[in-house]
Amino acid sequence: MIRQVELQDAKAITNIYNEYVLQSVATFDTEPVLEEEMRTRIAEISSRFPYFVYEENQEITGYCYAHTWKERSAYRYTLETTVYLSPGHTGKGIGMLLMKKLIGACRESGYRVLIACITEGNEASNILHEKLGFKQVSHFKKVGLKFDRWLDVADYELLLTPTCD
Repeated sequence: MIRQVELQDAKAITNIYNEYVLQSVATFDTEPVLEEEMRTRIAEISSRFPYFVYEENQEITGYCYAHTWKERSAYRYTLETTVYLSPGHTGKGIGMLLMKKLIGACRESGYRVLIACITEGNEASNILHEKLGFKQVSHFKKVGLKFDRWLDVADYELLLTPTCD
């Protein structure tokens, strides 16, 4: 079941996220996030933008949200997307369901463009976003350092309106 995030989801979201912090390059955070910090992030983001969790048997197994892409006012119709799944729940279509819900909510709210920033080597995320209609629009070389590796990132863009003119 997909539902709107609630503050009491912070512990589960923190656990999912910190697995990525400690074990992958999907996020450029290098230190685990405290539950209280995650609760603050959830409150700030969900008060302004769509934020959803996937719950199965009373367990949060994934989440996604949209947030500010750039701070300048002219970017206010463009959002960046984020999606994470509990490691034991990848490859089951949950990410696709979450992202479709997020895309629909962003479209209904009048946003025009979504951006996904994906670290090199994250093929599952590349494939997911391409299936959703995102197109790669940039490739930045060696912009992040994690686990003693310099990492590239690519931006993927989804236009929410037939033409953004």
